[in-house]
Amino acid sequence: MDKTFAARRRRDLIIAAVLAALAALAPLFVKDVYVQNILILTLMYAALSQSWNILSGYCGQISLGHALYFGIGAYTTELLFTKFGVLPWFGMLGGGVIAALIAMGLGYPFFRLRGHYFVIATIVIAEIGLLLFQNWEWAGAAMGITVPIRGDSWLKFQFMRTKLPYFYFALALCCLAWFVTWWLEDSKWGFWWRAVKDNPEAAESLGVVVFNSKMGAAAVSAFLVAIGGAFYAQFLAYIDPESVMGFQFSLLMALPAVLGGIGTLWGPVLGAAILIPMTELTRSYIGGSGRGVDLIVYGALIVAISLALPQGLVSLFSRTKAKNQIKGATR
Repeated sequence: MDKTFAARRRRDLIIAAVLAALAALAPLFVKDVYVQNILILTLMYAALSQSWNILSGYCGQISLGHALYFGIGAYTTELLFTKFGVLPWFGMLGGGVIAALIAMGLGYPFFRLRGHYFVIATIVIAEIGLLLFQNWEWAGAAMGITVPIRGDSWLKFQFMRTKLPYFYFALALCCLAWFVTWWLEDSKWGFWWRAVKDNPEAAESLGVVVFNSKMGAAAVSAFLVAIGGAFYAQFLAYIDPESVMGFQFSLLMALPAVLGGIGTLWGPVLGAAILIPMTELTRSYIGGSGRGVDLIVYGALIVAISLALPQGLVSLFSRTKAKNQIKGATR
């Protein structure tokens, strides 16, 4: 089993490297700005969902308040840039650290809650954060912050003439989130998180410090999500509380992982690759009527996929593998 597990991890790493290389070549063939924008959003949400999956998928602490960390990353970066002239790169790291500290601070009381009580608590605290930023005059309140444009520059991470730099950063962020998950999956933290998810009492009886395990998962998850928020703010060049801390962001982080396969390595990536283009295309082509037809189609597709594959899209591959093994055994 150890050899099989090691072989699977090597295979996952090779597949990820091949997919990343193919994705890096995509801009050579995709010249349409609209399609490039969809690719950027798909990669960003794949990274965000992968980050959300660390806490909610592997550790089993379902959060619907990750928009708080997304917004903290965005606001930290832009406030430091517009108020003090701090480069966005330092703002990203600062936002990530602040988000991680806040996640651990919130985890101290919240991780004593279980089940739907924890979910409700995460929603409430995210809404409180949204209201605070909507009334914080120094941070622009409800009017938000417009990022000053100072020409195309990697140093200031601003590009107006082309979207390709944003595409490659989103790809790098997606690869980072995937690799961190891949590495943690086989570490002691990964085993602790899965044990805590399956049975916290049994895990604690075997020496796992359940509370510390949850805190570690929350910190890593919040840090990566905040980096994504900082990227999104630079990509849009404008933020307000609703555009970076709205409840829809928490949902869009969770849905790809849920559809793809929660608590799996490839689930968030696969879910984002299907969900985000579907979201953008339905909004663009059938969302202009104002009757919500795009939302009906979008919701119906999600329900259909969830009913057909309750364990996520990754279960298709496990079923295929199992069938092949049965065929091989019967020959």
